[in-house]
Amino acid sequence: MTMNHTKLLDHCVRMLNTFNEETVSLEEHVNQYLKHQQITDETDQAFVVEVFSGCIRYSLIMKVVVDGYYNKDGKKMLRSEQHLYTVLCYLVLFRLDELGMSHYRKFVQNQDIRKMLKFFTFFLNDHYLVSWMKDEWEKDYEQEFVQNKVISPLQGWLSDLLEMLKMLNNKMENEKKPKVVTQAQTECQPFDLTQPKPKSIPLPEPIPKLQKHNPVPKTLYRDPTEFDKLSKIKQINRHQAEERLMESSRYQFACANPEKSNKTKEKLHNIVMKEESKLEFDKKKALPKPAFLHKEVPVKLNAATILRDGIRYKKLEEKEMDRYKKLEAGARDPRHFEEWQSEMRQKDIEAQLADIERRRLIGKLSHEEAILARQNVVMENKKTVQAMKEETQRMMKEYFEKKFQEEQEIKQLLENTMQGHKNAKEAKKKLQEYNQRIVQEVNEESRELMKRALEEAEADMRRKMELIQQIRAMEAVPVMRQKFVDLTATSGQGLLSEMSIAELRERLALLKVANEEAEELKRDEILESKQNKDQLLLDTLETISKHRTEEMRAAAMRLEEKKKKKSQRPEIKDEKLLELQRRLEEKRLARIEAQQKSKITPTPESVEHTRRIVSQKQRLEESRWFELEQSRERTAKLASKGIASSKTGRKLTPPDSFVMAS
Repeated sequence: MTMNHTKLLDHCVRMLNTFNEETVSLEEHVNQYLKHQQITDETDQAFVVEVFSGCIRYSLIMKVVVDGYYNKDGKKMLRSEQHLYTVLCYLVLFRLDELGMSHYRKFVQNQDIRKMLKFFTFFLNDHYLVSWMKDEWEKDYEQEFVQNKVISPLQGWLSDLLEMLKMLNNKMENEKKPKVVTQAQTECQPFDLTQPKPKSIPLPEPIPKLQKHNPVPKTLYRDPTEFDKLSKIKQINRHQAEERLMESSRYQFACANPEKSNKTKEKLHNIVMKEESKLEFDKKKALPKPAFLHKEVPVKLNAATILRDGIRYKKLEEKEMDRYKKLEAGARDPRHFEEWQSEMRQKDIEAQLADIERRRLIGKLSHEEAILARQNVVMENKKTVQAMKEETQRMMKEYFEKKFQEEQEIKQLLENTMQGHKNAKEAKKKLQEYNQRIVQEVNEESRELMKRALEEAEADMRRKMELIQQIRAMEAVPVMRQKFVDLTATSGQGLLSEMSIAELRERLALLKVANEEAEELKRDEILESKQNKDQLLLDTLETISKHRTEEMRAAAMRLEEKKKKKSQRPEIKDEKLLELQRRLEEKRLARIEAQQKSKITPTPESVEHTRRIVSQKQRLEESRWFELEQSRERTAKLASKGIASSKTGRKLTPPDSFVMAS
């Protein structure tokens, strides 16, 4: 092989990804892929083609494994990698004997270790293989094929595959085998005892000396610098206050600005616009209706509409004729019933209005009853809450007792489980020995079956060779290929309907003439039916126009009657309700009289109080103007002291026009 294992596996996966059996055949897809990827080596071509064809051939087997993996353990894995797992599964089940474990291990190690570990942990689970996987495979394949060709070879390689899985797990966890370090043997050496040194005489501790005290700082006898800083800040603040005073005095008349605020202006503007909107000086006149609206536009009806309306009006005519016949036979006219029905309907409306007014009065009584019912419900709820509290205490007591019993049962279950684990280990060992014996027996049976299959294949091949020789001998016999045709002779099959070619041609000619005559007859019938249909449509249109004229006249009469009925409103004639309305009118008049009496009339004391408020307001206004004049004088004094020459003074100095005005 010229390619490494990673490239070969990648080519197999890509060939499966790009294959679409609905658009291209299997052989054509293989040839196109090998030509496009420029795979020239025969060994590589054979490997890729065999793996691809095997995956397609046994796709049902691989589909069971891959779908089961995505449904159970691979829910978070990408679906685009399913063909990678398909190829690896096919190599394990059908090609592991040819590849060998070393080559297959290289295919697996070159992929993502985490994904491979998760997939092979699921795939090599012995319980899955002999349970649901085997059952799913046997739905599509025979039981002998599944046992001999799929499960038995896989169980033979299961120990090596589990060893590979363990190696992947160790590599995943970065485990390293501990190195065996050989230590030298300890040699005994004699003790090297040293002579003790003589004890030294300790030196006396030095007598501690008192440290010199620090001199008193000079800052103790002078004022702190904070006082100087505070005095400077006070001066600066005073100077800033004087500047602000001059600036405020310069703009002193801004407080007496008679101009209205923006909010007031907006309200005034809205009022003006509202009043102006009521005027209609510039109102646009509506355009007159278009001239074509006064004209009656004819409606074009198709044949189906005309016939449908004709049938409807015909049914109405039949219904009217039946009514006339009944009247001739002595039936009653329904107009008297309609008049009686309208009178009864008017009485029902009056009864409904009276009932509504009565229910309004009854509603007040139901309001008081609802208040009493609400108080009763509150008392019942208190009793229910007390009963629920007692029931809750009882249930909590039962719950604690039940919980204590469950804890005791759990303890007993744990003890039984620990004993079961010990028995499970012994059963597992016995199961492994039993499985090994089964595998040996299956291998022996598979060898016998293979031998028998080879013998049957050889016998089948001999039989096929004999058949081929017989067919070739039959083909070597010469055959007469020249054939004479007689148009008047029959085929000689012995059927009652046999005829010669000449007779067939004659019958076809007669049949053609008969068809032409039938077509002419059909054309005449169609033309006659069209004429009858046109006459029927004309008659129907005339009937429809008459009926519509009568309907318009009847609709106009009904509209006039409806307008007359609308102008007449139903009156309430119940004496009890009239009495209630009278009492309501009396209450309303009494309320209006009480409002007139409660109006406030001005008294001499209130007039005097109003005058005092106005005079107090005038005094406040005069004092405010006096304060403004005083602030103006202070500004002039500050300007005369030289502040006007400074930058701030120039800013605060009023303009020339203002000085001239003053």
